[in-house]
Amino acid sequence: MYKLTQEGILYRQSRGIYSLTEKKKKTYTPEITRSLKILAGKIHNQFPYIDTCLWTTKWLNEFMLHQPGRFYTILEVERDATESVFYALNDLGKEVFLNPSRDILNKYVSHSKSPIIIIPLITEAPIHKVDKVATCSLEKMLVDIYCDPELFSTFQGAELKRIYQTAFSRYNINKAKMLRYADRRTKKAEVELLINLQRNGS
Repeated sequence: MYKLTQEGILYRQSRGIYSLTEKKKKTYTPEITRSLKILAGKIHNQFPYIDTCLWTTKWLNEFMLHQPGRFYTILEVERDATESVFYALNDLGKEVFLNPSRDILNKYVSHSKSPIIIIPLITEAPIHKVDKVATCSLEKMLVDIYCDPELFSTFQGAELKRIYQTAFSRYNINKAKMLRYADRRTKKAEVELLINLQRNGS
């Protein structure tokens, strides 16, 4: 029981009583806007057999003190399909960037009105469907902003710690799921340290 509670699989409710969900915390469900639904529909129509994950950095706002003025739409697709999806969206007139470097992020993406960033989808990433749109879980989002500091530069440093602290204080988060995904991204030890720091109130 001790091992399961330490891994975030079980939560202690009272003496001798455990639960699969943490008390007084909600399950995170992001808002799928009309524009995200439309984009997801267009991708599915052209590429019905590829796995995708669609989300926006705007969702991180609720966890932050300093609110960024611009947001990215993140579109993760199977690695072999990234270029095909890029050209398809580019033909539709979208502001789309494929695996942008730090230089491209600073020179072009940061000045775009509605940038869509295409990156490879990590296999076995914790994604789920909300309103029929394949999107990331909160666990995945928290791991990704740590693992890609250039892409998610706005969310680093003290802001990163605040995001983790606020997310864990408001929502049920599966630590085991986070660490499995962090391990896929070769950052398990670092992410576990971040989790333990906020759980201990540091």
